[in-house]
Amino acid sequence: MHIPSHAHLAVLSLAVLSLTSCQFENTPAGPTRETSIHIDKGNAERANVDLNMAAGEMNVRGGAAKLIEGRFEFNVPAWEPKVDSSNNGLHTRVRISQPNDAHLGGNRHYVWDLQLNDQVLLDLNVSCGAGQAKLNLGELSLRNVEVHMGAGQVDLDLRGKPARDYQVEISGGVGQASVRLPEDVGIWAEAHGGLGSITVTGLDKKDNHWENNLYDKAKVNVHLKVEGGIGEIRIIA
Repeated sequence: MHIPSHAHLAVLSLAVLSLTSCQFENTPAGPTRETSIHIDKGNAERANVDLNMAAGEMNVRGGAAKLIEGRFEFNVPAWEPKVDSSNNGLHTRVRISQPNDAHLGGNRHYVWDLQLNDQVLLDLNVSCGAGQAKLNLGELSLRNVEVHMGAGQVDLDLRGKPARDYQVEISGGVGQASVRLPEDVGIWAEAHGGLGSITVTGLDKKDNHWENNLYDKAKVNVHLKVEGGIGEIRIIA
């Protein structure tokens, strides 16, 4: 089912231009540097992970032996990501953030390539500005996922075999987002369109929400809430 857009193409284009234009600056680029990140799992059974990128390319997936493993690529030295972590026994908190004055443009290069542990129960908060985020989270042990879109593109792939219920919330910006949901689980989805458009496939409309025929019958149920912006959001079950 499709919720039609009420914005003309000219309005969308102007909004994209106005948001992305603030992501450019005159800082000279140098050679590309690569640094690594390794955060031990320790005794952690649960983790809160916040990923905050203003502009660039973000890739996130499972498969880490540690709590978080990966690498950063950047060609402006001041843009090295800031990593903060703390541990309280069985609970770890991690925040990875792009410096506030980092803006893309020209030949500037900025990439995060991260792997997260599949076994630790995860609350994940992702903020994406201008750029692209590929979030392949289907193999992770999820409790809650929040994605805040900017002017870029977000591909959220939740396909996998989850062992427990979890929540997903997406707030839309000017960009585009696609959400692929897992099979063989119950799905309940609520979506509101803003000035953009939301397209839902593979789910049945029920009053003010969508669901599949497994919802509230399967051992695992996924709840999805989408607040659309000016861009386009696709939900695929």
